[in-house]
Amino acid sequence: MNDHVILSALDAVDLRLLGLLQADASRSNLELADAAHVSPATCLRRVKRLVETGVIAQRVALLDVDRLGAGLTALVELSLDRQGAEHLERFEARAVAEPLVQQCYRVSPGPDFMLVVWAPDMAAYQALVQRLFTEDANVRNVKAFFSVKRGKFDPSIRLPAAAP
Repeated sequence: MNDHVILSALDAVDLRLLGLLQADASRSNLELADAAHVSPATCLRRVKRLVETGVIAQRVALLDVDRLGAGLTALVELSLDRQGAEHLERFEARAVAEPLVQQCYRVSPGPDFMLVVWAPDMAAYQALVQRLFTEDANVRNVKAFFSVKRGKFDPSIRLPAAAP
């Protein structure tokens, strides 16, 4: 199988396992196999294949920022002055390397990038602005929107129903 697994190549067992793992990746192999209605050996083999092919990119704990001392979440639109491939790649590499940037998207039309930034406080956000935006002569326009309330956060991907 190549590096890009096509969703249609996933069968009902794969989809069931992915759905269960998205809901709770902390389950043991035995618990996961039981919930997916497969043997533990099949479960282990399938999950290993999904990891090796990159369908499962990583398994993480999702932390509740409200319980940890919320901090600031900013949604940032950013446009560059020069949009050549090398300029876009250079800024993207800097943004991805920045620990306060949680998500980085190249977008079109409109701004060149959308960033999701989490900072513990305004001073930390200002330091990020200086490092990532102000010191880069190619950054033309930055517009930040600060979250006042998070109504929903769900990083799971909606999976299609498996064919009968």
